[in-house]
Amino acid sequence: MFAKMTRSFVRKLPKSIANIEDGKQLIRSSGSVGANYIEANDSLSKKDFVMRIKICRKEAKESRYWLRLINAGGRELEDMCDALAQEATELMNIFGAILQKSR
Repeated sequence: MFAKMTRSFVRKLPKSIANIEDGKQLIRSSGSVGANYIEANDSLSKKDFVMRIKICRKEAKESRYWLRLINAGGRELEDMCDALAQEATELMNIFGAILQKSR
């Protein structure tokens, strides 16, 4: 759902060179969170599971970074950006907790 909400947000952004490039990076990193989570759930070993969850956490952190760089341009989009950044932070915390319990 995070990746889907992110794509909706990026579609609404003002078109500038910076937003286009940052938006591409944001779409990649947000999609990678979900893709790696699916891979983690289908992992063949605990080591593979832990590695995939670490990647999920890293990609959520990267998504938050790109959200901070984007110039949303309006109050509604700023609120959306803030909500997505909060979601990315919550995902990082969730994956961090999973890693703690996996050790």
